[in-house]
Amino acid sequence: MNIAVLGGAGYIGSHAVKLLAERGHRVTAVDNLVNGHRAAVDAASRLVVLDAGDTAGLTAVLKAEKIEAVMHFAASAYVGESVRNPRLYYRNNVANTVRVLDAMHLAGVSRLVFSSTCATYGEPGKVPITEEAPQHPISPYGRSKHMVEQMLLDTARAENLAFAAPRYFNVAGAALDGTLGEDHRPETHLIPIALQTALGQHEQVDIYGADYPTPDGTCVRDYIHVWDLVEAHLVLLENLQPGRGLFYNLGVGRGYSVREIIDACHRVTGRNIPTRLVARRPGDPPVLYAAPERMFKDFGWKARITELDSIIASAWRWLRNHPRGYQ
Repeated sequence: MNIAVLGGAGYIGSHAVKLLAERGHRVTAVDNLVNGHRAAVDAASRLVVLDAGDTAGLTAVLKAEKIEAVMHFAASAYVGESVRNPRLYYRNNVANTVRVLDAMHLAGVSRLVFSSTCATYGEPGKVPITEEAPQHPISPYGRSKHMVEQMLLDTARAENLAFAAPRYFNVAGAALDGTLGEDHRPETHLIPIALQTALGQHEQVDIYGADYPTPDGTCVRDYIHVWDLVEAHLVLLENLQPGRGLFYNLGVGRGYSVREIIDACHRVTGRNIPTRLVARRPGDPPVLYAAPERMFKDFGWKARITELDSIIASAWRWLRNHPRGYQ
């Protein structure tokens, strides 16, 4: 297929571009390069520097490239930032997705995979979290993604849109061939921060709260390898149904605490990783991990890179070879 990947120069989007190109699809990456990196886009794919919220510009790209499906990764995705600046999140995540849908409608494109999040569940009543769990997001980030899910359902009913909205848990790791990795400015994700600390780029890793109702007092999260994640997107794309939405949890089905992650980074790198205890961040639920079985039941797909040390080792391999990221 001819596929447009919005946010295709970002962390997850660039891995999606690479996977799609390797699987024989013709890919057009669309990114405004505010947070993405030109060097992250696979050489076999085209990069269009454009904001996904530019309806006229995106419509022209979709028509010119004869796009048949869209993968939408272009979003703001920091929980803490969303609490401090909620309008940014409703503008980038909600309003801009309306504009993406407008462009798709004008260009006659009716297939979409939209990146949603486990943050739509808020503080779940029980774990692991199934797709049927009530959605009560507690941060503007989670609410913005939940709003888009509802908007997509309405659009599917009205316009026969075929879409999937996979709900991510924590995404980590790097391309197994070492060509792509995680490079955010600033970096806020635990694993790359811990690995950068192992390289001496930070003095310590901040642990945001150690008084949560968890075994060691720190937050517990489910970590899925980025390559597994984007492969799941392709599986969903291949199974879209007109007028319907597909919702699936993407995780590995077990949680690791912040302290367990830091210990694993120490184990993989063999280097000291100092820590500092600081106050909790607003909007952080104590425990989030997935019940991922529905993807396997419906499509025979499940994550393959599930050992924590293997996930971290792929990120460490890339970071050692690219200590300044894509610069």
